[in-house]
Amino acid sequence: MVEATYDYVVVGSGAGGGTVAARLAEAGMRVLVLEAGPDPGGEANYEVPAFHPLASEDPQFSWAQKVSHFEAPQEACLDEKADADGNVLYPRAGALGGCSAHNAMIFLPPPDEDWDWLARQTGDEGWSAAAMRGHRRSVEQCRHRPMWRLLALLGIDSTGHGWRGWLPVEKALPLRAIVDAGMIRAIFFAALVELGRGKGLRAKLRAVWQNWGDPNDIRRGGSEQLCYLPLSTDRHARTGARERLHSVAARHPERLDIQTDALATRIILDDKGRALGVDWTKGRHLYRACPQPSEEEGRMMTAYASREVIIAAGAFATPQLLMLSGIGDPERMAAHGIAPRISLPEVGRNLQDRYEISIVNRLARPWKSMRGADFSIGDRPYWRWRYWRLGMYVSNGAALTALRRSSRARGHDPDLALMGLIGRFRGYYTGYAQDTWAGRDGFSWAVLKGQTGNRAGSVDLASADPRDPPLVRFRNFADHGDADLDALVEGLEMARELTRPLEDCGAIAEEEVPGRHVEGGALRQWVRTRAWGHHACGTAAIGPVLDPRGKVHGTNCLRVVDASIFPRIPGLFLVAAIYLAAEKLAADILADAGQRKG
Repeated sequence: MVEATYDYVVVGSGAGGGTVAARLAEAGMRVLVLEAGPDPGGEANYEVPAFHPLASEDPQFSWAQKVSHFEAPQEACLDEKADADGNVLYPRAGALGGCSAHNAMIFLPPPDEDWDWLARQTGDEGWSAAAMRGHRRSVEQCRHRPMWRLLALLGIDSTGHGWRGWLPVEKALPLRAIVDAGMIRAIFFAALVELGRGKGLRAKLRAVWQNWGDPNDIRRGGSEQLCYLPLSTDRHARTGARERLHSVAARHPERLDIQTDALATRIILDDKGRALGVDWTKGRHLYRACPQPSEEEGRMMTAYASREVIIAAGAFATPQLLMLSGIGDPERMAAHGIAPRISLPEVGRNLQDRYEISIVNRLARPWKSMRGADFSIGDRPYWRWRYWRLGMYVSNGAALTALRRSSRARGHDPDLALMGLIGRFRGYYTGYAQDTWAGRDGFSWAVLKGQTGNRAGSVDLASADPRDPPLVRFRNFADHGDADLDALVEGLEMARELTRPLEDCGAIAEEEVPGRHVEGGALRQWVRTRAWGHHACGTAAIGPVLDPRGKVHGTNCLRVVDASIFPRIPGLFLVAAIYLAAEKLAADILADAGQRKG
């Protein structure tokens, strides 16, 4: 048994843990970061933006978590992506940087109304939209609006962007640089015509002028628009929490200790509920969600925190670690022989996600931009990316995106993102990454539904062994199911309208999934059984589990800083919200410690 003491011990290195650990170290604190997976740096699957599907299935740093969408096996098995037990793949990253090591790198902060709602619910003005804009400036280093960047240096800026933050945010490609410009232009103008639906020629032209471009410009907040998706890349290579940690560790090696292949097994609590530290095990692939889990026992270690323990292990692993440590529902913990320490029945409850569903089309001819591409090191597009940062590999595969408001939208902000993807994407299952590019002739509309209403999901222990992944049950459409289904079906119908001009001109040969014949009630049922998600959150929420500053009720010196904290899922894409929330909570931690942000 090896022991060490730090000011703070942070479990998890993702958008939450990596951000808060770096900020604390910059402020002069001695911080230990425990990451259960390895450092993926230098791996092409990590670095190349177009390889992000491969990263999510890379056995070296992925976790193949299985989840259930429905309680009833007969309903669960209607989804062809499900296994024989009715469970569906939910990719997680066991890597330095957490899920920022395999995500699609989309940086899209939540709308103001989501932050203001949280501020009202908590009574903490630190969560208000005005306050969170300051944290956005600490994070974002916008590189895709060069003229506004120059104006910002002169003190002229109305965009709301951050220009000097630690996270580079870029645009993958201007449309004119895409080899398949004719195809993209057709989709682009079809979307703009649809945006100006029911309007005269002048109004349509105004829609073209006003509604294309940067979705993160606050002057366009709440509007339906056609846009590119800004990506967290640095010279068109993935960047995120991993690079943030390495940067701070290089500048302050005496303050930031990063331990990879370090699986946290228990939070150490004293008799009064104070978090003293963390027990952890050193070893590669110890967590059994790894595609190739190790059978070795690993080396037992203990890290003590003189100030606080911060849990940032994600929406699945954070509630698991809390329950393994005796914090949660006494009955559920006792069922696994765990002595209850702090009664918090809502730990692991309130699991939420967005719904996503895709239309997959087969083109009449393959994409020109995919010639010579087999998505591996050494193919022609890879060398174009490696040496010149050109070609399709600088992109995450999204050609363009339409933000739309369904008839079920809450408030005035769009609740649908219609993403035009180069390739075939119909959700997650083993081998989905290679299937995405099969034939080099696929085009998909992925419809993502924000503002979802389902709060019925849960995370429960499978056993008292910290190496066993938890049981994750989403119970899709159990709450507000009709409203969410209505919106998803509307989104698919919008996507079909955007595709119709391409069908009319012969660019699209057929709609493969679900097929044009699937309409009406059949389409609604198809959506219900096959929708998926990849933005899990809410399982240690502010309110029932945490106070507004992330402190776990009934404990001392214990906080949560990750996607678990949100009582209601924010925005359309989650990672930017976590980055901003982590900056806010880091400021709270330093204020409680009597320190000033560095």
